[in-house]
Amino acid sequence: MSERVKVKVLLLFGDDAEIVADVPADERDEPARYPAADIAAAVGLTLEQLPGKSLTAVVGPDDRLSGWRLA
Repeated sequence: MSERVKVKVLLLFGDDAEIVADVPADERDEPARYPAADIAAAVGLTLEQLPGKSLTAVVGPDDRLSGWRLA
């Protein structure tokens, strides 16, 4: 069974978005990078609107995120 988690887009780095768990900063792991264009298309935003957005995503069997939605 897949789990949906809350995440936050920290910033854009080149063509990627840096994603972290939406928890207090002292509880976060290192950011993971995902293609920003894919996320923006999935949630209906422009690339410029992504930084700072709270989203949800499904954790896959390989711990990769997918199924992006606005939180």
